[in-house]
Amino acid sequence: MSLLVVGLSHRSAPVSVLERAALTADAQTKLLHDTVAAEPATEAAVLATCNRIELYADVDKFHAGVAELSTLLAQHSGVGLEELTPYLYVHYEDRAVHHLFSVACGLDSMVVGEGQILGQIKDSLARAQDLHTAGKLLNDLFQQALRVGKRAHSETGIDRAGQSLVTFGLEQLAAGGDVQRWAAGRRALVIGAGSMSSLAAATLARAGVAEVVVANRTFDRAERLAEILQEADDNAVAARAVRMNAVPDELTRADVVVSCTGATGLVLTAESVAQAVEGRTGQPAVAEPVSTAVKPGAPVPAADENCPLDLAAAQPGFSVLGEGAVAGMDAATLEQHATWAAGGTIDRRPASGRTTDTPEADAELITALAATAATVGRIPERRRPEPVAERPAPVVFLLDLAMPRDIDAAVHRLAGARLVDIESLAEASADAPMAADVDQVRRIVSDEVAAFGAAMRAAHITPTVVALRTMAADVVAAEIARLHGRLPDLDDRQRGEIRQAVHRVVDKLLHAPTVRVKQLAAEPGGTGYADALRTLFDLDPETVASVSRAEDSTETKDRPA
Repeated sequence: MSLLVVGLSHRSAPVSVLERAALTADAQTKLLHDTVAAEPATEAAVLATCNRIELYADVDKFHAGVAELSTLLAQHSGVGLEELTPYLYVHYEDRAVHHLFSVACGLDSMVVGEGQILGQIKDSLARAQDLHTAGKLLNDLFQQALRVGKRAHSETGIDRAGQSLVTFGLEQLAAGGDVQRWAAGRRALVIGAGSMSSLAAATLARAGVAEVVVANRTFDRAERLAEILQEADDNAVAARAVRMNAVPDELTRADVVVSCTGATGLVLTAESVAQAVEGRTGQPAVAEPVSTAVKPGAPVPAADENCPLDLAAAQPGFSVLGEGAVAGMDAATLEQHATWAAGGTIDRRPASGRTTDTPEADAELITALAATAATVGRIPERRRPEPVAERPAPVVFLLDLAMPRDIDAAVHRLAGARLVDIESLAEASADAPMAADVDQVRRIVSDEVAAFGAAMRAAHITPTVVALRTMAADVVAAEIARLHGRLPDLDDRQRGEIRQAVHRVVDKLLHAPTVRVKQLAAEPGGTGYADALRTLFDLDPETVASVSRAEDSTETKDRPA
């Protein structure tokens, strides 16, 4: 059996795809059950965070495993396989181990060095253990990944290479300024009471906010989090819990809003945020218009009765055929737009950021967007790439850490509001400086991958060695019994001496070969030595398998540390 991982992350897929592919807790449970029920896999674990969805499995066939795991991910995420496939990555055996260890150390995180991923890996293993989908391979792998991650954080300065997603998000809200100075005295509203929301609440408390209001669908959890914040020894803060139906009122009083729930729909609409801004300023929160423009300098296309866009309002910034142009359209309008694009005669010169410049490619894009609209109900609003001149200072700051998003992306266009979401963080973190300690962590990962591989290969041959020694012991016992039958006059002392002598001979003959074969098996490419032993000594495969089953059944399935 071999380790296989199939997944997608912020490095391989746009945020819009990750958002749609996000797995609920129930979907993760069903995915694990279906994976181990599939023929190629015997073990499975899911690592699902706000910026990655990965399915780990122990499979006996590579190609069949990739096909099956990809299909299952598509089925349970609700994103079609053809649409999902271009964004999937596959890692196998040692490369899969290297990938998970890198993830555990924070090297593959959106913010390099963040430590929250360790808790998420721990939760992933606990879930697989509870559902009995994690066997020896995945238990050993995930436990070791946790140890490697802790080693990286304790032996290097990887923590200095980046911050948690919460801290990084607050820095973006503060526009690069000092977070404590920015947060001091502000009122904060935290929506959700899970691990990420709890971390956000604690971070805001340490930053010096005057009050934290916690809203959650389960009121008891909101109350518990508020109590923890009030009772903290180092950063106690005024905190209270409210029910979700109180969020609109609290929104009008909050300076900072952090949302991270498991909701499948929007928690805060653009309209609700606009009302909150207007309540604070007394002025309407005017939204910037969504541009539907061609490339700067290109002629504005003539009006066309079949085109659903207002081409006369075109401004520089977006292609009339791109996502920015069709933001907010429903599926029927998108289909009409796709038909127009396929037969249109507008200027086809590439606009800034466009990678396609043919009618066919544009039509395919918009048709795909139509399929998205049919699935999720609408296309999310897109921000303009350039800042608005003389935009008023924000009066409410919003941080959306949920996947799928909690806060309508149209809030980006509201005057008086500043929204930072996963997409914003992905853009900002791309230019984040890398600390020198990252190289040291990479060396740690490489060493740990080699050690783990050697241990796994050595463990692979152990059942064969045990079966060989068991066979030798059976031969000795049979020969001693035969000797006793032929020499009945021997006393007990003589029988004991003969038995010990024969055992010593067998042990000495087997000692050097078995020690050496374990050493050789631990080296890369050494897995074939187990097969050689079974062939040379004509060992029964079922005997070897029974040893493996016995080892698995006696192994203690400890919770991750």
